Amino acid sequence: MPAWVNAGVQSYLLRFPREYALSLTEIALEKTLALTDASLQQTIHPKSWVVALDVLGKPWDTPELAKKLENWRGLGKPLCFLIGGPEGLSASCLARANERWSLSPLTFPHPLVRIILVEQLYRAQSLLNNHPYHRE
Repeated sequence: MPAWVNAGVQSYLLRFPREYALSLTEIALEKTLALTDASLQQTIHPKSWVVALDVLGKPWDTPELAKKLENWRGLGKPLCFLIGGPEGLSASCLARANERWSLSPLTFPHPLVRIILVEQLYRAQSLLNNHPYHRE
């Protein structure tokens, strides 16, 4: 990833409270989507609640995302977000997902999605914790 992507993601990761510890696992793109899919599927913890970022998923506003985040935390399972590469996510990755979330009807480059995802999760947890970051 370009340095600006890593810097953007890191700037939000450092703001999260300890109870919202996040980590990113980058899967190298393989020659085919099937090989990339196999690598991705192997990194998902079997008990994870999986949310696939998909343009055809459900769009949530910030209060809805905050409620989702609160519900996901209540499940007591690892939470895993899947971001597709240039080819998107395979059918098997989408099938593995418990939910599909659309950030927008627009198509974003996957490096930018990382920053948007982490910022939106930070905003949602800020709303849950009555932090002034989110304003309406």
